[in-house]
Amino acid sequence: MTIQQPELVGQGREAGVLTLTLGGGKAHPLSLKMIGALQAALDSALNDAEVRVIVVHGPGPIFCAGHDLKEIARHRADADHGAAFLRELFDACARMMTTLAEAPKPTIAMVEGIATAAGLQMVAACDLAFVAEGARFQLPGVNNGGFCSTPAVAVSRAVSRKHLMELLLSGEVFGADWALNAGLVNRVFPAAALEVETRAFATTLAGRNPGPVQRGIATLNAQAGLPLAEAYAVSGETMLGHFMDPARVEQESKGRFAASE
Repeated sequence: MTIQQPELVGQGREAGVLTLTLGGGKAHPLSLKMIGALQAALDSALNDAEVRVIVVHGPGPIFCAGHDLKEIARHRADADHGAAFLRELFDACARMMTTLAEAPKPTIAMVEGIATAAGLQMVAACDLAFVAEGARFQLPGVNNGGFCSTPAVAVSRAVSRKHLMELLLSGEVFGADWALNAGLVNRVFPAAALEVETRAFATTLAGRNPGPVQRGIATLNAQAGLPLAEAYAVSGETMLGHFMDPARVEQESKGRFAASE
């Protein structure tokens, strides 16, 4: 595996799996530059046919602590008390999170430690989340005189309203078992097995026929808000494309697929 480890976002690629490793210090805060680096990395990955799966990893005890509060504090000295900077920050973050959430290539969050505020937003924005037994999750806005409104956008699409409100209104830290029960994460592993298990799953997924997988994810995202009849119409066209995909047709001619779908 070739690994590059710049200050903000490291990149390692192997067998069609691109791993984006958060840098920027122990807490991996989402500074404006970090968000920009992630946006650039995602844009590049989505335009690279060799990348089939994207893993987002915040190594160590903190997956991501959310926005860089020290950076925000520095802009309080601006004439507008930081309003212009905050608008730029939140707009850039929303764009990056949307890119991650709507990516037609499968995305997996690999979480060892705590994911808090916009860090939890990033976990929820991914298609899948594989976590260590010691992973923890928090939306702490109410503890700081605020409310985690933008993180709630992604989290609300992953969990029930009751679980969401418990996160938002308590500001408490929740463990991996709670997150699994809430539907926030997919699988919980012993810490020593997390990377091996995540990479094994991602590598298997990267070996699937990429066209149908990517078109399938894009269609799933597109039909989610449509009325039922329109959803079936959109999905039916994509399903037709799956069955007419040249790679599938070739495999069928060799008798590979016998089961119904």
